[in-house]
Amino acid sequence: MSLVLDGSHLTIHDVERVAIGGDQVSISDEAKGRINACREMIQRKIDAHEVMYGVTTGIGEFSEVVLNPEQVLNFQKYLVYSHAAGIGEAMPIEVVRGAMVGRINVHCHGNSGGRLEITQLLIDMVNHGVTPLVASKGSVGACGDLSPMSQIAITMMGEGEAFFEGKLMPSADALSSAGLKSIQLEARDGLAIINGSNMLTAMAALTLCDALRWLKYHDISAAMTLEALNANLLAFDPLLHELKGFKGSMEVASNLLRLTEGSAIVTSSGKKVQDAYSLRSTPQVIGSLKDALNYAITQIEIELNGVGDNPIFVVDEERVITGANFQGSPVCLPMEMVGIGLSMAAVLSERRLNRLTNPALSGGLPPFLTEKPGLHSGLMVAQYTACALVAETRILSHPAANQSIPAAADQEDFVSMGMTTTQKTRTIMENCFGVLSIEMNASAQALDIRNLKLGKGVAEAHKIIRGCIEHLDNDRPLYPDHNNMVELLHSGKILQAVEGAIGKLD
Repeated sequence: MSLVLDGSHLTIHDVERVAIGGDQVSISDEAKGRINACREMIQRKIDAHEVMYGVTTGIGEFSEVVLNPEQVLNFQKYLVYSHAAGIGEAMPIEVVRGAMVGRINVHCHGNSGGRLEITQLLIDMVNHGVTPLVASKGSVGACGDLSPMSQIAITMMGEGEAFFEGKLMPSADALSSAGLKSIQLEARDGLAIINGSNMLTAMAALTLCDALRWLKYHDISAAMTLEALNANLLAFDPLLHELKGFKGSMEVASNLLRLTEGSAIVTSSGKKVQDAYSLRSTPQVIGSLKDALNYAITQIEIELNGVGDNPIFVVDEERVITGANFQGSPVCLPMEMVGIGLSMAAVLSERRLNRLTNPALSGGLPPFLTEKPGLHSGLMVAQYTACALVAETRILSHPAANQSIPAAADQEDFVSMGMTTTQKTRTIMENCFGVLSIEMNASAQALDIRNLKLGKGVAEAHKIIRGCIEHLDNDRPLYPDHNNMVELLHSGKILQAVEGAIGKLD
């Protein structure tokens, strides 16, 4: 498939389709016209010796230093060199590709000031699979993701390293192998590549896509556990949630009822009047995360389609406006909320897991879901692993958005720390898949032991799980089961089977 960017319609799912799915990108003819018109305006102002931040002046604390014509030509190269100051392991390839897509979309507005050749090389690199090596640490989320984005610019200059066809090689070789040529930066070109929060926004977009899928898996997992624990479904009555009014809560309750429809377990006798909070509060807790996630998507898509530069060049008015549109705060604050919400959901999943494995709480299931207690320990230590993951998510839920450390001799005295936020939220997301995989292994084991008719959606999930992971009879190492379940969730097979049987989950 091909995605035509115009600066206004990029979604988180578009980013994922290009960054991971390999869709091709291009830009509209109108966008090309806007880019060229902006560049022509900048050149007129350069020729007239106008003072423009980052074009004819230095940046940050050096913004008052005016460059002579020769320095203007060389400045962008040195700017990129000096800002490529990151450290650590490589940023995930899909995140770098997503950042490149986001930056191309910013250029489409015609307010960034770079030449069309710069935008076209970014497009060609995405389409041909040339992905710069980018250090994972070094961005403070203002003035954008300067350090990681500079490594993209370095590859465009034919320097540094890049991935091509699964191999890391010198950027010049990667470009050449893809049939591409490096480019020499001219006035404004460097800042037009690096001056925005595109890396942290790409990571946020990809994490949100994972979170949307995870929420559906959560409801499947919760439904499996509800059946295994003979839960009282009265707590999911649609009227109850309509009376409260939260959309997310209503959707989760509806999903749980659809998943368990037709189950012999949930229609059996012997239920408590009220189950524990970790069961009956599921729609209210997870629904609040769904609502927060939807808000975050709205904010991240505004950022994806906004002009994240400094300065902004307004062609119609022949104006240069200096400001702070590079700030990552509009992304990182909602992503803090998502991280906290995911951590909260991981706690809920672990508490359900505890009820499955604790014989005092499981309603007749054997201790730790082993049918030979004493000789075998069953899923005792699997719950330890879930606890470890939950503990880490709680620590990572501590906010980074209020952790600004002033930079650039206090010229940049408030920074968003948005990359830190999105990186820790991404790790929380990974941990949530881990916790849920352990709960699903446990609930599948419990459903085997109950051996009663399952709800239509639950039955499909159980069937797919058992096609990949065997029932735990005698004790065996459990880490392959956990990792296989995570892979199974990411494969989409469970979700495809469930939604094929009962329709799309909300």
